Amino acid sequence: MRFPHLPDWTIYAAVIGVILIASLNRGERAEAPHDQHADDASGPLLGPITPFDPSVTVDTSDEHEPVSGTAFSIAGDGRWITARHVVEGCRKPALVIDKTRALAADVRLAARADVALLLTDGGPPALPIAAEAPLYKGQRAFHPGFPQGRPGEVASRLIGRETLKIRGHRSYDEPVLAWAEAGRTHGLKGTLSGLSGAPVLDRRGRVLGVTIAESPRRGRIYTTAPDTFVPAVGAQQRADEAALGQAVTTQNYGAVSDRLRRDLRVAQVVCLTL
Repeated sequence: MRFPHLPDWTIYAAVIGVILIASLNRGERAEAPHDQHADDASGPLLGPITPFDPSVTVDTSDEHEPVSGTAFSIAGDGRWITARHVVEGCRKPALVIDKTRALAADVRLAARADVALLLTDGGPPALPIAAEAPLYKGQRAFHPGFPQGRPGEVASRLIGRETLKIRGHRSYDEPVLAWAEAGRTHGLKGTLSGLSGAPVLDRRGRVLGVTIAESPRRGRIYTTAPDTFVPAVGAQQRADEAALGQAVTTQNYGAVSDRLRRDLRVAQVVCLTL
């Protein structure tokens, strides 16, 4: 069988078209945070806490100065959540409003969870909290905040349950969720310090917990488990669980994070006085 001979100009046009499409696609990927896993499928339902969950020990015996972190709004009247270790020991924590202003906050520390409630005089709309949402191994989550003191975000996938063993001047065991880092803001290298206190968002934009620790060597992120997060927040302080946030995907989580920070629904926490 003989195929008809195509004019040279049609071949050139086809090649140029392929090059343009490839260039445009590379540009789009380069401008957005990259998630290394494209598959959205989740695995089996995550089971309850058991005595056989793996454990990770964190030594807090050495005194250290409070660090900056991240907080998120849970009520429009001025209630925020952050990680306890971000504000513990800080006499005057504040939420950064812009480059020249910060809003002072009162603190209420949870007893046996790395969670703290911040109180301010008014605040932005709350992020919805998914207190009763089932969890599945492999499900995707997003962590918008201020890693290294700068705007940034991370994507992750749920590995399972672990126990965080806090040892030092305040010793306790806390059940946590372990997540495998799957992507982060372009240009963000090294530690995620400063992301502590950030919300963990599901694909419906609802808060599953609080980002509290990382293991760079293992590529893992640790967050509060619903078993400690929900009681620490308190039923009277939770946002409407029926409410929905903005849908979050691997294509838009950078833009969604920027919008949450711009609206101050996710804000940076700093210590004005030690």
